[in-house]
Amino acid sequence: MNVSRETQDRLDVYLQLLKKWSPKINLVSSASLKDAGQRHFADSLQVASLCPPDAKRWVDLGSGGGFPGAVVAIVLSSQGLDVALVESDQRKATFLRTVSRETKTKFTVIAKRIEDIPPLEADVLSARALKDLTGLLGFAEYHMSQSGTALFQKGGTWQEEVSQAQKKWRFTCEAHTSLTQSDAAILQIGGLSRV
Repeated sequence: MNVSRETQDRLDVYLQLLKKWSPKINLVSSASLKDAGQRHFADSLQVASLCPPDAKRWVDLGSGGGFPGAVVAIVLSSQGLDVALVESDQRKATFLRTVSRETKTKFTVIAKRIEDIPPLEADVLSARALKDLTGLLGFAEYHMSQSGTALFQKGGTWQEEVSQAQKKWRFTCEAHTSLTQSDAAILQIGGLSRV
């Protein structure tokens, strides 16, 4: 995604905050922090590019350091998208609120466990490095709107995860090859129901 100068400035502020906070509260691994632009920001930008044009509410589960949720909020801020990040770790939630304030980007941080909050009726539901696909689909059933789309970033074992999930769930799945990791994929999932 090409972004405006203003958006790039906000992403730069976010990156500096990540570098400052991460060693203290383990937002991302120290190895990946060195290449955060590619490993975390570019990885999140490709998810943002899959946002359906009619989406109104985006919910990111287990946001951690804010990937992809905070990046989505920053790059899609002009679309009037209501973005919520769910992160139960209070220190990480404080970091995410700081990112919102310092980048002047409006998004909500819900500092509770995913299981402990009422259904969020997301048009788009995202998660990265949170659970296997079967577990994520359980969250999706609860927090995604009936016509919603899930965008789950998965590593090299994504095909195996899809096969396992199909034993318990029916769903449509389009795999978008990751631009940052050739064996990884973004799974675009809809039409969810239990087997």
